[in-house]
Amino acid sequence: MHKLINFLHDRLARGLPGRQAQVEMAPEPVSGGNQRKMNPPKDVHHSSVLVLLFPNEEQELELTLTLRSNDIDHGGQISFPGGRAEKGESSTETALREAKEEIGVDPQTVTIIGQLSDLYVSNSNNLVTPIVGYLDKRPSFTINPREVEEVFAVELQSLLHKKNLTVEDWNLHTYTYRVPYWDVHRVPLWGATAMMLNELLEITREFKPS
Repeated sequence: MHKLINFLHDRLARGLPGRQAQVEMAPEPVSGGNQRKMNPPKDVHHSSVLVLLFPNEEQELELTLTLRSNDIDHGGQISFPGGRAEKGESSTETALREAKEEIGVDPQTVTIIGQLSDLYVSNSNNLVTPIVGYLDKRPSFTINPREVEEVFAVELQSLLHKKNLTVEDWNLHTYTYRVPYWDVHRVPLWGATAMMLNELLEITREFKPS
């Protein structure tokens, strides 16, 4: 596990798969509808999320996810903890602040491993920077119910081999889209969160334990 963390730290400092990995998990229009917009406009807002990893009792890495409260943006969907940047904040500062506000993670306990590629989310006009962090043990989560309905974790290994990966046709905004998602919760893990996660998984698959 520690070798994998060290590998990710070094690997994230080099060239990333970026859009090629992201679009593998993007909904694809089947009848009507448009391809996902990937290029941000000049007036885009900047946001960050924290992709938080920690070991379970078997020393397998788990990934922290939240189910957003219904009355906020992207409510009722699975996401990483995160939100919009405040003036003067770095991407890392935003991700850590939001994780503390949403699920009670102390920023001082998080080791920053690096960051993934930015992803433009057109519905909210946000350019999202995923920051990857690590805790040496499972935290005691404290949920902010105004923003988060539930916090849960999924073993990274269960996502790496795509055993929970499903593709279905959904009706979205009156059009049909072919939607890839991970079936790891009563709510599908899809959309922007899945696109960011897929880049991390593609990089992790490069790791060859000795």
